[in-house]
Amino acid sequence: MEDYKYLFKVVLIGNAGVGKTCLVRRFTEGLFPPGQGATIGVDFMIKTVDVDGEKVKLQIWDTAGQERFRSITQAYYRSANALILVYDVCCQNSFDSLPQWLNEIELYAGSKVLTFLVGNKVDKMSKEIPTQIGQQFAQRYDMTFIETSAKECENVEKLFMDIARGLTKRARDLNLQPEENNEFPSGGSTPISTFSCCKI
Repeated sequence: MEDYKYLFKVVLIGNAGVGKTCLVRRFTEGLFPPGQGATIGVDFMIKTVDVDGEKVKLQIWDTAGQERFRSITQAYYRSANALILVYDVCCQNSFDSLPQWLNEIELYAGSKVLTFLVGNKVDKMSKEIPTQIGQQFAQRYDMTFIETSAKECENVEKLFMDIARGLTKRARDLNLQPEENNEFPSGGSTPISTFSCCKI
């Protein structure tokens, strides 16, 4: 058995070009990939973190934002423990597309999924979406809001660690144990003895 208490599946969604892959690679590899190409379908990376002395493994799924991949990426929503909905603070279109992404969450994700709204690329000067607007949108739809810069590593660690802590607290509240054959209801953590990766 591997040395971790919980394994959580985190899925990033949002328009193409908002920086989902850069956020994942900044957190998991500590680098900002210049000239990052568009994700084709779905990719994932894994990182183990420490939450209050317990090892928590995050399986982070990076999904393509293009419409032609939507039927593929939707299959990953239902088994997600947390969803990160990303927009580009310098691109009004990416923010205007958020209701469409929320509709997909409602259709395909579990009812208890932890959802974060992330305004990425705050390092750029050409900001089009004020912080207050992002905050208001997140509050309206009961999401946790944070602004990040994958390039400058601003709030990237905080984003994923807040998710890890939130999911771990939820698992502890439900008294999930690795040896128990229980599952997190409606899109929560599955104990490590019963976890199976979603495949399509």
